[in-house]
Amino acid sequence: MNIASLLILLFLAVTFIQSGYDKVSDWRTNVDWLKGHFSKTMLRNTIPQALIMILALELIAGIFCVVGSIQILANGGRIFGFYGAIFSCITLIILLFGQRIAKDYDGARTIAIYFIPAVMAVYWLG
Repeated sequence: MNIASLLILLFLAVTFIQSGYDKVSDWRTNVDWLKGHFSKTMLRNTIPQALIMILALELIAGIFCVVGSIQILANGGRIFGFYGAIFSCITLIILLFGQRIAKDYDGARTIAIYFIPAVMAVYWLG
């Protein structure tokens, strides 16, 4: 068992499941903040749809990471964790794209920090 892979999967699971929970539990506040954040971009008229897409990707990534963690512990399998890491990377790239479009370079830098362990997980589990 690769403990580093397990720890990164748990990190990604917490990150994305908590973020998804936050979006669902405080939908209106999130939509309103994002409308302001993207008000001067080409994304300004797509905020609710984009948020639904991000929510779905976050939940898919988070669930795959949880199942992947269980799989590693149960039988050393890596396939679900690998898919979780891939979906994590896809989600982070889309979030990075949004932050760059909004010219929020600090936000983009934060996403890049999350991207590093996600890519490590892809490498280790692939």
